[in-house]
Amino acid sequence: MDLSKFAGGAAYVGGRFAPIAEATIPVTDWGFTRSDAVYDVVHVFRNGFFRLDDHLDRFQHSMARRRLNPGEDRATIEAILHRCVALSGLADAYVAMVALRGRPRIAGSRRPEDCANHLVAYAISWIDVIPKDVQDRGAHLWIGSTPRVPDASVDPVVKNYQWSDLTTGLFEAHDHGFDTVVLCDAEGFVTEGPGFNLFVVKDGKLITSDRGSLHGITRRSVLELCAELGLDASIGPIPRALLEEADEAFAATTAGGVMPFARVGRTILGNDRPGPISSRLKAAYWQKHDEGWHRTEVRPLEPEFSSAG
Repeated sequence: MDLSKFAGGAAYVGGRFAPIAEATIPVTDWGFTRSDAVYDVVHVFRNGFFRLDDHLDRFQHSMARRRLNPGEDRATIEAILHRCVALSGLADAYVAMVALRGRPRIAGSRRPEDCANHLVAYAISWIDVIPKDVQDRGAHLWIGSTPRVPDASVDPVVKNYQWSDLTTGLFEAHDHGFDTVVLCDAEGFVTEGPGFNLFVVKDGKLITSDRGSLHGITRRSVLELCAELGLDASIGPIPRALLEEADEAFAATTAGGVMPFARVGRTILGNDRPGPISSRLKAAYWQKHDEGWHRTEVRPLEPEFSSAG
């Protein structure tokens, strides 16, 4: 097999492996036309997955909640992810698994159960949702005026591609010269940002939102680190005013880890640099990676794979 064609990334689509540039889905797939899909993302750090089992658990939960069954069982999905990474040759990677509704088996049907669900997976180069140089100086966070879609309408604990409100928030943030955005709900409580959970630090205590937010794996990691480091951290309501008056704030995401903010709206936090608690947690998070915390080694390429192209 010529592995050079996978150098830009490797994908699994239609039951076969392909270079990322050749990975496509039909334009009539409901995953595309209706955003009828769920997904999860796990990162690979120095040839090891981080919290792979937790991501697979959440992916299975999301599929069950949206009645999606692509056919591959958990063990097969895990093997596919390993092979995507191994084919790509990437030591640090962003690895996605997606279950899509597919197209109706019966022409013209509007019934979701008539669709042929299917799995897409891929491994591409590492992605940080906030660039590393911006992380170093402390990102600037805008609080969007668009309210987050209600939990009763779109369940935030089911990882999905409904990003219309988040994208509108990003337009607003960028128009004002800010790096990224966080949205509040209609009642004025902080929810999440595009691809990250938010933590607020006030008087030495940390809090992350209890609403409008994905149950992030990195959020869970931060809470575990806080317990290990003796920091007071909890999940609860965050009024907008608490964020605006915070001592520190940071994002938590698979795509970048712990990423501190230096400004929230027009408020400058601390000395306009990442705060001490945020920086301590960021350092601890990556140190634990170096120590093999929740690590699953990427399997080497096997000569045969039942679903390989």
